[in-house]
Amino acid sequence: MSEAPNAFIGRQPIVDRTQAIVGYEMLFRASAEAQTASIERALDADVSVLVNTFTNMGRESLVGNKLAFINVEKELIEGNYLALLQPQGVVLELQLSVQQAPELMERVKALRQEGYAIALDDFDANPQQAAYLPVANYVKLDVRTHGLERCGQLAKALQRFPVKKVAKKLESQAEFKFCKDANFDFFQGFYFAKPETVTARVVAPSFASIFHLLNLVRNGAEVADIEAALKRDMTLSYKLLRYINSAGFGLSCEIQSFRHAVAILGYQKLYRWLTLLLLTADKSGRTPPALIKTAVTRGRLMELLGEKHVSPADRDNLYVVGVFSMLDAMLEMPMDSVLEQLNLSETVNDALLHNAGVFAPFLQLAVACEDPEMKEVSELAGLLGVSAQQLNAAHLEALDWVEKLGL
Repeated sequence: MSEAPNAFIGRQPIVDRTQAIVGYEMLFRASAEAQTASIERALDADVSVLVNTFTNMGRESLVGNKLAFINVEKELIEGNYLALLQPQGVVLELQLSVQQAPELMERVKALRQEGYAIALDDFDANPQQAAYLPVANYVKLDVRTHGLERCGQLAKALQRFPVKKVAKKLESQAEFKFCKDANFDFFQGFYFAKPETVTARVVAPSFASIFHLLNLVRNGAEVADIEAALKRDMTLSYKLLRYINSAGFGLSCEIQSFRHAVAILGYQKLYRWLTLLLLTADKSGRTPPALIKTAVTRGRLMELLGEKHVSPADRDNLYVVGVFSMLDAMLEMPMDSVLEQLNLSETVNDALLHNAGVFAPFLQLAVACEDPEMKEVSELAGLLGVSAQQLNAAHLEALDWVEKLGL
């Protein structure tokens, strides 16, 4: 099998009715064909990505214990490539054209018997697609293609089949609510990865405590002052120690106290942990896990991409920019109001408020990796001098790191 130097890897979360993550759609694109998705030219790249990710990297690193939705074309189904995968937890998304050979149906039935789950992607209820409903586990309906009303009608018609209905390409809370009311089971789209926020709410005490701690650490306060601030909120203390002792940080010894943590790891890493804690401090449970994972993945990916481009201090700032890039959505506050409570550098503020400055290209590339079409990935990577192999390696490492954090 030839190398696929231009194949890029991405993933997008799929959530349930409570917005808990149930799986990820794995995105495989060759940069030259990213907009046209020509299977004849991209097939080799897709197969190479399958091998590299699910064989070499391991499914756990990519999706943890969640479902992995993988787009498969007719050629991929008919070949022997899928033998590379373990069927448990893998959902094959069928890209069905108008005309399908009877042999393909038999192959899909065999894959179902082998343990793969089957999803019908871009379903529009034509007779050729409908013929696959008896062997399908999931049906995905595109809100952008059909519109909400048509999606609602199709969802109602699908109730007589034992399939889970997935609404894709949702971009607003109103669309999510409509599809939820229409009895869709799962949901996918920019609303969960790049939500927009227009209203503000009062910062909860736990958030206020973390803002205070972040500023103490950033300003180099005495360890005793930091420890005293942590001791005033035992919930935060517990969460912080839990994160510090998680497998994702790779420590050789267990942290027993905050004074111990600061002494061993220093203020920079403590600051990083507090940024993570800020994302999970909402006791109301309103912050969807998909937002948290997306934000932390952004930060880690940006940090890794900056290893050969910026200083160590600026790599920390890249991480902060990525993690904080979704704080406005999580706190339901305008970004400028959020940043007023934090003592961040001018370059960080420029990236978060204006998508400008030296950190902005890294943020733009990390966000582009969340787009299912991945239209801008190749161009943005090129501007930073990042090859497909380098971006894939950094992205996979970031995904693995976040999975190990247990977020």
